[in-house]
Amino acid sequence: MSKAIIAVPMGDPAGIGPEITVKSFLNPEVLEAGNSIVIGDNDVLEKALEITQTDLEIKVIKDVEEADFSKNIINLIDLDNVDMTSFEYGQVQAQCGKAAFEYIEYAIKLAMDNKVDALATTPINKESLKAAEVPYIGHTEMLEELTNSHDPLTMFQVRSLRIFFLTRHLSIKEAIDQMTKERVHDYIKRSYDALIKLGVKEPKLAVAGLNPHSGEGGLFGHEEIDEITPGIKLAQEENYDVVGPVPADSVFFQALNGRYDAVISLYHDQGHIAAKMTDFHKTISITNGLPFLRSSVDHGTAFDIAGQNIASSESMEECIKLAGEYALTFRS
Repeated sequence: MSKAIIAVPMGDPAGIGPEITVKSFLNPEVLEAGNSIVIGDNDVLEKALEITQTDLEIKVIKDVEEADFSKNIINLIDLDNVDMTSFEYGQVQAQCGKAAFEYIEYAIKLAMDNKVDALATTPINKESLKAAEVPYIGHTEMLEELTNSHDPLTMFQVRSLRIFFLTRHLSIKEAIDQMTKERVHDYIKRSYDALIKLGVKEPKLAVAGLNPHSGEGGLFGHEEIDEITPGIKLAQEENYDVVGPVPADSVFFQALNGRYDAVISLYHDQGHIAAKMTDFHKTISITNGLPFLRSSVDHGTAFDIAGQNIASSESMEECIKLAGEYALTFRS
């Protein structure tokens, strides 16, 4: 089977993105998982090689067809958009926010033109994007608009645990207001379809409970009775293999051990805590609902340690490996 071609936008140049990208190319499992092409700036990447004392060669290419996927080579599409005379590690800089956006924009174009099979994204910085007057707060918003997609579906994977999110960046009060039976029903269907597209045959889903013991029959809240359970029943009537609400203190452990193929988390921290307590560094975000697969590290730019050769590339390595694992199935 042929390997997926994966675009790796370098991220905010002032953060750890260039460093962890370079380090990832030292892992034979990453090289085996797919053929990666970095979208970035040659001067910044050369600086990352120097800092990490990495014995790799950068091959600057104009197009995917020119890539050489031999060992010890980093194929780079150089957008040449960082002025190194004013560049500083660990600082919010407009030029870095602009550059980070341009890497992502270019990578998306490659994917939309079917020149790459997936994106594996590195960290960007919201303050740098704002300083550059980039009209997006993060990756998801960029991906949604630049691909003309609607409401991309986020999935976390860590080891064998997969988690979808019914709501994300909302206060707990606002998130509870979003937990309608219609939304629960819709997200079960979307999560099920996403798993099929990722190659999971006959998925079994669980919906996490909101209240302690999933409300204990109304003793600890009525959200399960009024909205969550009715949404699950609607999906069950349509023959979706889904159970719940299963108390949140046990459902993630059960899924990790194979009882379910995925869990639908009802709010941001409910699923994030479960994933990151399982393995913080190997928790990877996968964006479904796009024309192509996108995986991402689930950490930030780490300005406080950027340029010091102390950032771990473990999450980035896992990010590229998962992109390679899922991309071709996702495209088919």
